[in-house]
Amino acid sequence: MSKQTRTKIIVQGQGIVLEQRQSLVLGIETSCDETAASIIARYEDKNGNIEAKILSNIVRSQIDEHAPFGGVVPELAARAHVVHLDIIIAKALKEAKLDFNDIDAIGATAGPGLIGGVLVGLTTAKALCAALDKPLIAINHLEAHALTARLTDNVQFPYLMLLVSGGHTQYIEVNNIGDYKLLGTTIDDALGEAFDKTAKMLGLAYPGGPEIEKSAKKGDANRFKFPKPLLHEKRLDFSFSGLKTAVRLAAQKIAPLSEQDKNDICASFQKTVVDILCARTKDALEAFKQTHNDKPLQLVIAGGVAANKAIALGLKQVAADANASLIVPPISLCTDNGAMVAWAAAERYALGVQNDFDFAARSRWPLNDESMKI
Repeated sequence: MSKQTRTKIIVQGQGIVLEQRQSLVLGIETSCDETAASIIARYEDKNGNIEAKILSNIVRSQIDEHAPFGGVVPELAARAHVVHLDIIIAKALKEAKLDFNDIDAIGATAGPGLIGGVLVGLTTAKALCAALDKPLIAINHLEAHALTARLTDNVQFPYLMLLVSGGHTQYIEVNNIGDYKLLGTTIDDALGEAFDKTAKMLGLAYPGGPEIEKSAKKGDANRFKFPKPLLHEKRLDFSFSGLKTAVRLAAQKIAPLSEQDKNDICASFQKTVVDILCARTKDALEAFKQTHNDKPLQLVIAGGVAANKAIALGLKQVAADANASLIVPPISLCTDNGAMVAWAAAERYALGVQNDFDFAARSRWPLNDESMKI
């Protein structure tokens, strides 16, 4: 299979003619509990200027299926992807007013994630590429998050990304497509997971993040003093397991809990998380600045936890204090979606990247893995 290229001629005033290369890429996302497909149009002129347009972005959440269990059940998630993915892809094509023949390449999340779900999406993409003679592009879910700011805000390399989601909490130095340096990560629970588990302990609904934020607004954030693990160490890693344990012990000590008790615990928990993230991000920006002192300081936030307004406000202040630009894509593109996968695939496709059909799904796939390099 060879890379397909289409051009678009644009005539401007005074007879100026521009030539744009256009690619249309289908992206498939099934790494956790969202079944998603999207079609992205990527344009690039002869000077390397890039534009993008989201032609469709269809996401089906599985919250209702998993809510009774207080968290994502991998087998249920995989089954739901099998049932709904073909329908979601069809909707994406219909909304974009395209058919498969119009698509230049197909990208799918190949990891990291729940292996059953990843297999569904990647296998579907392989089947489509084989049947349609289209290039396959296997996408790292973390790279899709990392490059979303280029889709929404045309951010230029390099930049620092804080990824805060249900499965990951990391600082990543984004130097170029396929060129990433991990500065810090969680050594146990991801922050989104800590939110969900804390909410479950307190008897709050799933997903826990929005419920804790709602309760925190009615609570006393200074009532409980929770620990801030690793905060005084030089490394940029996180640990949320001890914080979660401290919440459990505090709740047990004053049980049975009143609604106000729950509100106060949520407020204190959230304040502790904000303090940790702000302190760590200040250090991460300083570390980034030391290795890129001739470049603009840019902080990109990605992942569903970015929807928390207290966290967003704290990080906004940290960025302002460091004279850094803060870029936060729309929350619909921070949570898992097909557009971020399609865009990452479009970026790789523009560089001539494609993958063989024997590319294996991966439950773990760090961004600094050798396989990410182009």
